Amino acid sequence: MSADKQSRDDSAPGEMPWGRVAEDGTVYVRTADGERSVGSYEAGTPAEALEFFTKRFEELEGKVHLLEQRVASGRLAPEEATSSIKSLREQVVDAHAVGDLVSLAARLDALAPVVAVQRAARKEERAQKSAESKAEKEKLVAEAERLAEGTDWRNGANRLRELLATWKELPRLDRATDDALWRRFSTARTTYTRHRKAHFAEEHERRDGARVIKERLATEAESLSTSTEWGPTAGRYRDLMREWKAAGPAPREVDDQLWQRFRGAQDTFFGARDAANAALDQEFAANAEVKDQILVEAEALVPVTDLEAAKKAFRDLADRWDAAGKVPRDRMKELEGRMRKVEQAIRAVEDEQWSRSDPEKSARADDMITKLETGIAETQAKLDKATSAGDAKKVKDLESELANKQAFLDMAKKAAADFS
Repeated sequence: MSADKQSRDDSAPGEMPWGRVAEDGTVYVRTADGERSVGSYEAGTPAEALEFFTKRFEELEGKVHLLEQRVASGRLAPEEATSSIKSLREQVVDAHAVGDLVSLAARLDALAPVVAVQRAARKEERAQKSAESKAEKEKLVAEAERLAEGTDWRNGANRLRELLATWKELPRLDRATDDALWRRFSTARTTYTRHRKAHFAEEHERRDGARVIKERLATEAESLSTSTEWGPTAGRYRDLMREWKAAGPAPREVDDQLWQRFRGAQDTFFGARDAANAALDQEFAANAEVKDQILVEAEALVPVTDLEAAKKAFRDLADRWDAAGKVPRDRMKELEGRMRKVEQAIRAVEDEQWSRSDPEKSARADDMITKLETGIAETQAKLDKATSAGDAKKVKDLESELANKQAFLDMAKKAAADFS
């Protein structure tokens, strides 16, 4: 049983601690400022009148209790809580109800400090979230600006879309800061998009130019596919391939088709050439056997013991070699290499003999001997003179000089002997 109800039970039928019913049926509530009329109840007894207006008070008390719970839980925003407190307090102050309205108003007044604390906490929370949002948006702007300066056309557009979606999820900042960051972000996106469009426009132009070139190359390749001029045509195909690679990619929808045409023409030509060469190789196989026999005789000339005989024999073998004709392509390098090796061995012996009998070198060697002998005679005369004079230091120097010249003379005479 509530205190108000107990008071009603203990009071006179038309009176209670917080109110009374006058004889004319007017109902009064008692407040700190005195009594105030809250209405009249003429349909029943004074007790029923007080009961009626007390229930109104209990309804107000229930609203206050509910508001206290909502404020304590933090479910209400501070602004909404302040508005609700103000509105409900006005209802309490002017209520047509009987009860402790002063205490009820005091309970509402007690919520103001709670709301103030919550307001400060929310302000701090908003400031923190704003700082976090600003930092995150600055990161988004910085990344967008990096993308705008780059050339990642494949992934850049997708990444910018992701950045925009992230931006939309972030809380707004103060208008000036948010607008400034958005302008930078939007400018970066616009710059990237403009550069990307320009890049693909240029690429489209290049690809279209490559298409024209490759169509011409494919047409020429097809015109050469039936040629039987194996050497010149193979060379031309190599030129066409270099031009094809230099042209760059054509539009995807035609590049593969053009390549199939170009490659098909090449395959036709080189297939025919390989077949013709295979037939020739079979025809030339007998020539290779003849050259194998010639090589046996040629390689027997090495090492060379009789130069003139070896030169004559090799000339005869070379004539037979030329007369034997062509050999299969896969044996050309081997056979020619072996024959060339024999020729080089004979030429090396010939060069060595010429070097040893070179008249010009022999004359230079004789001239050197004459000059050294003259120099030795002059040095010997100086040595004899120094000896007679007793000049020991000069004698020592001249003896060393004389020994060196004598050594050079011995070397010169040996070289001259090699040339003779």
